[in-house]
Amino acid sequence: MKTKIASLLLASAFSLAAFQAEAADKVTLQLKWVTQAQFAGYYVAKDKGYYEEEGLDVEIKPGGPDIAPAQVIAGGGADVIVDWMPSALATREKGVPLVNIAQPFKSSGMMLTCLKESGVTGPENFKGKTLGVWFFGNEYPFLSWMAHLKIPTDGGPEGVTVLKQGFNVDPLIQKQAACISTMTYNEYGQVLDAGIKAEDLVTFKYEDQGVATLEDGLYVLEDKLADPAFKEKMVKFVRASMKGWKYAEANPDEAAGIVLENDSTGAQTEAHQKFMMGEVAKLTAGSNGALDEADYKRTVASLLAGGSDPVISKEPEGAWTHAVTDEALK
Repeated sequence: MKTKIASLLLASAFSLAAFQAEAADKVTLQLKWVTQAQFAGYYVAKDKGYYEEEGLDVEIKPGGPDIAPAQVIAGGGADVIVDWMPSALATREKGVPLVNIAQPFKSSGMMLTCLKESGVTGPENFKGKTLGVWFFGNEYPFLSWMAHLKIPTDGGPEGVTVLKQGFNVDPLIQKQAACISTMTYNEYGQVLDAGIKAEDLVTFKYEDQGVATLEDGLYVLEDKLADPAFKEKMVKFVRASMKGWKYAEANPDEAAGIVLENDSTGAQTEAHQKFMMGEVAKLTAGSNGALDEADYKRTVASLLAGGSDPVISKEPEGAWTHAVTDEALK
């Protein structure tokens, strides 16, 4: 009899677990890049059970050099993506109606890092130089900056030659470019790891140049957001994600370890992920997840100020909403 009762209890437990798993709302998140501490908040939220507490079953899909998050979500491969605002707004203008629902990153980590020996001490020295620039939507902040400086990007003594930079620091190490694109939390550390001393470098943070644009926001498709059930799912997702981000900020080494556990490639090192998490925490600090309208307007103004070839041609409409964070942050 006891055996029969035990069997029934075990079967009930399995049935309950199966029901809970089936009942969980599935959410697919497409990252902008590979598994690394840049996205620690999401991995922490999953590891700590914050998504599960909200009744969500979240799949985190790493990005890569051949993955454009906007294309993934447009094709139905994700519910929500991580993207930079310049890319998202340019994509929206081209017909993919992306909407920013949350902004975990408050500050920009983008820099131009130059070899001091190249003679670059200020932006006025860029003319005639070769500069490494990321593409796939990451070029927009750079193009906007050059437009502000009124420096052509088609070469010549009064312009700059743009080197299409891979997602590495080789052009600087091999002296193919005077300056390259770096992030405070990633490639800058790679330059130092390559043996170049900080005193032999000159760095220009976009934030300090007055042309910083918002990075690593959460975006969904506008028509999906019109569905109350989807909106509620995003409210839960953002609430849990921000809980993950704040835990990662407060516990950077543990967060870096969680990221490493989720890196199936084995390409990341503990030292670099700890460095990255420490720097990323500086960028998420000050954000509760809600987009600051002043930051949005600054980004738009920067993108519109592109002379004859601006990143976006007109003021966007409906490109962001507080509808999700207003509920998530109650």
